[in-house]
Amino acid sequence: MKKLIHIYWTLALLLSMSSCSTNDTPVFDSTYSALNIWFRTSNLVLDSTTYNYSYSLEEGTLTFIARIAGLPADYDRTFTLEAVRGDVSEAEGSFQTDVYTLKAGEVEIECPIRFNTSRLKNAASFTVRDGHLYFRLAQNKEFVEGTENMQELVVVLKNYLAKPDNWETAVYPYYALGNIFGEYRKEKYQFMIQILGLREFSINRSATVPYDTEKNEVSYNYANYLKEKMIVALEEYKANHNGEPLRDANGDEITF
Repeated sequence: MKKLIHIYWTLALLLSMSSCSTNDTPVFDSTYSALNIWFRTSNLVLDSTTYNYSYSLEEGTLTFIARIAGLPADYDRTFTLEAVRGDVSEAEGSFQTDVYTLKAGEVEIECPIRFNTSRLKNAASFTVRDGHLYFRLAQNKEFVEGTENMQELVVVLKNYLAKPDNWETAVYPYYALGNIFGEYRKEKYQFMIQILGLREFSINRSATVPYDTEKNEVSYNYANYLKEKMIVALEEYKANHNGEPLRDANGDEITF
């Protein structure tokens, strides 16, 4: 009898283990795909960044990262972002998101959000008060929103540009920017930033390298090279605008 009881409990235990194995083991949903979005600057993960309209006369771009939490698909998938709140009405027309495509097999892509200063409805927008745009994943059958801290992108909008302190005067061994690039105009400085990618830099007469990235300094010879580059850029601007030169707010032609 004891032997029968032992066999009974052994069978019961085996059935119980089998039941746990069948019902309690988590099953991964291979169709699940969440989309995490963030800005990345200098290898940092950021949910917000700044776009300054005054750094570009026309078009500019911010780049964000989109990465899936889940398995890659064997076909292309698309998604879009939408501005869900903030200063959407005031900024409307001056920013654009695309239809972004995650290719088959991919898990991460870099995506642009495009801005255009010339399309601001009011040129004075965000010159006194910073604006904000909050972007989220638009409703999509392929993806759901990602983790809580990677569901929203915040763009702080600015539109002001300060005249560099060293444009007209500089203490030796530094050289005033105006001695190379001429009279200051906001539109000129905007164009320089757009073409050269440099702002608030210094010209060091004693510099031994063309451009010191840590100090944001250029040598005297390199500054003259940058001036020539700007002259060429002005000619290209003119050619791309039906022969119309770049002008300042008073209608005067910008020169270097």
